[in-house]
Amino acid sequence: MSAVRPTPGLRLWGAVATFAWPAAEVWLSLRARKGKEDPERLNERRGMASQARPDGPLVWLHAASVGESQMALGLAEALTGQRPELHVLITSGTRTSASLIATRRMDRVIHQMAPGDRPAWTRRFIAHWRPQAGVFLESELWPNLIRAAAERGVPMALVNARMNDASLARWARMNGAFRALTDVFEWIGAADARTGQGLERLTGRKPALTANLKLETGGAPPDPEKLAQARAATGSRPVFTAASTHEGEEAILARAHARILKTRPDALMILAPRHPERAGAAAAALASEGLASARRSKSETPDARTPVWLADTLGEMGLWLALSPAAFIGGSLLDKIGGHNPVEAARAGAAVLTGPHTASFDDIYAALRAENAVLTCADEDAIAETVLAIWDGRGPDRDAAARALARLPGGALACTCEAILRLLDAEPRS
Repeated sequence: MSAVRPTPGLRLWGAVATFAWPAAEVWLSLRARKGKEDPERLNERRGMASQARPDGPLVWLHAASVGESQMALGLAEALTGQRPELHVLITSGTRTSASLIATRRMDRVIHQMAPGDRPAWTRRFIAHWRPQAGVFLESELWPNLIRAAAERGVPMALVNARMNDASLARWARMNGAFRALTDVFEWIGAADARTGQGLERLTGRKPALTANLKLETGGAPPDPEKLAQARAATGSRPVFTAASTHEGEEAILARAHARILKTRPDALMILAPRHPERAGAAAAALASEGLASARRSKSETPDARTPVWLADTLGEMGLWLALSPAAFIGGSLLDKIGGHNPVEAARAGAAVLTGPHTASFDDIYAALRAENAVLTCADEDAIAETVLAIWDGRGPDRDAAARALARLPGGALACTCEAILRLLDAEPRS
């Protein structure tokens, strides 16, 4: 394990992060004021642990937000299943991801908010937790956090690395810094061929091509009692779910549902914002189109006249998808997110709808398109027409999604766990 090789860019970042600590404190305060940070957990952002380190071996998984945290939970379950003595520390950077991890209540899994990328904070964090291995998920690369782990001799891996063309081009402009950071990873696993080829160009190393971990680390199945209650609430109404929506998309979906209601007055849309703390804004977007909503977080259920069930909770996506023959996957109507993972919806048997912007999961969407298992809708009119068609039996072949998913390579979970356990079993570093 070598230290991070200094480059001009990394030196500059380190200096700014070191001496601009008042700005870091202002940043934390502003985020807390906007509801983006839990005020009770701000010290975790400063690298101060809120829990004691458990005895024995500990693997640290560093994630960004909800999608990566879901993947980290799947990895943690697999790792602790193979090594009962192992503890797993998951760090993430959003309140939503923290809430998601809390809902799973997994034994031997600890969550902490990720420390801000200030040298004093990252060193404090590493000194407390002393992980036997550090695992960075996808492209969540923070220079001072990586440097602090390298200084302590923590063996590290980059898993499920996934970058679109824009990300690869951005790192190519900072190739010296990128290579210096990735040189410390003892193992790199790429989620797709494009990322693998891009990483090889940027790093001079050939990463393992593992396939996408998100194909094997989906959400939990719905609770049978909750599913029975939800089915009783929805009855025979035609239902569709709009999953993982973002600001600007709820207004489009509200207009789409208003059009649907003109044809099917009993229709129900289940709207699940990507970040449940945005439920108020989502409800306002619905109200602007005259659509009342029942809030799941308030234990409200829709009556026969309520057109929208606002699913502002975490860990229940499997429940909503089980109710829905059609599922629109958000983050895809506006050109800033690149879509979200459609696998959970496809596996649930729902017909998958998406907007035109799916670059973040283009390999999965390509497989779905090859089997005509996804329907692309550019606007509210297309969404309304497509949902109505699905309810009328004019949607994709119900086996199409299964055929599409079978096209995708598997084995990522076993391959990645094997690599992490090899790091764990390596000789201790000084």
